Amino acid sequence: MKYIDEFRDGAIAIGLSKKISSLINGHDEITIMEVCGSHTMSIYRYGLKKLLPSNIRLLSGPGCPVCVTSVNYIDTAIAISQNTSASSNSGRDVLITTFGDMMRVPGSSSSIEKERAKGASVAVVYSTLDALHLAEKHPDKKVVFLAVGFETTAPTIAASVIEAERRGLKNYFVLTAHKVMPPVMKALLTDKELNLDGFLCPAHVSTIIGSRPYEFIARDFHIPCVIAGFEPLDILQGIYMLLEQIVKKEAIVQIEYSRVAKREGNPTALALLDKVFEPCDVEWRGLGFIPQSGLKLRSQYERFDARTVFRISDFVVSAQSNDFGFQINSAICNPQSAINGCICGDILRGVKTPSECKLFKNICNPEHPVGACMVSSEGTCAAYYKYGE
Repeated sequence: MKYIDEFRDGAIAIGLSKKISSLINGHDEITIMEVCGSHTMSIYRYGLKKLLPSNIRLLSGPGCPVCVTSVNYIDTAIAISQNTSASSNSGRDVLITTFGDMMRVPGSSSSIEKERAKGASVAVVYSTLDALHLAEKHPDKKVVFLAVGFETTAPTIAASVIEAERRGLKNYFVLTAHKVMPPVMKALLTDKELNLDGFLCPAHVSTIIGSRPYEFIARDFHIPCVIAGFEPLDILQGIYMLLEQIVKKEAIVQIEYSRVAKREGNPTALALLDKVFEPCDVEWRGLGFIPQSGLKLRSQYERFDARTVFRISDFVVSAQSNDFGFQINSAICNPQSAINGCICGDILRGVKTPSECKLFKNICNPEHPVGACMVSSEGTCAAYYKYGE
């Protein structure tokens, strides 16, 4: 196949659907989780669940980077935008730069969008190069880029740090919330509420890291993994490959998306990540802190780290704290209860669906999102809302 419409051929899709049904006819329920926001949207956009037999349970996991960004991170970004660091006395001299999908992600009681309306300096950019340009253009401003995403976008942040060093920029900083997928997949396998039988692995992430990082899942947990592309036939073929392993009681890592993803990944991007970042524990919205699932700047690039420059450790984050100009409460530790009735945390874990949330469609919608899963176009709630269950 060479052209995109070939990957959307309805007749072939129906044929794959029949093969899947025949393969697991009479089998017990099989639970498969995809951990990629683009997979989530494609599954609902093309109505792929309707092509699957009733004994396949397809779950959406924490594959949307915006959705899993913690409340604490958003509150920290807001605090920096207000320049309330203990080391600053000069008023608002910070320019926050971010991709547009982060603007409405809720913190404990505000968002970047709301803070901009109150006077914070915020610029929506399309790449880190735009942020670097703003840093050069406004030497009197501390330009802070909100670095959110998985292994797919992290190399671009690493490149921006190296480029900032090359240009001699002293006013460009990144507030990192980068996360890596294998540790959270391991955490999901220990969740007794899920009982997963297979993973549909993220395609974009896998183009960077390759298939090797998933091999422990097959080896240690005996859970099959397939890296699949985003088109309807990619996903259906990926599911079929998973089911073949499950029926045969095998567990290996296979690559359906072989036209892009390779076992070794992208060596150049991986080298860039290793040069600039090192692993760290990080908080996931709805999941809590997961060991070694994040990326932080190495010590030699500490001068570009917003947490160091703005002395984030000086900020007191507690139920009684009001240092940032708004209340930060215990919902940071239990994000799904941050807003009464929102079950975003359970949806991110795959233990509940949007239709089980009493706020879904009634109060929470894309125009007025309550939880992070409705904010992002790759969020499970946004997919449910736009395309239906």
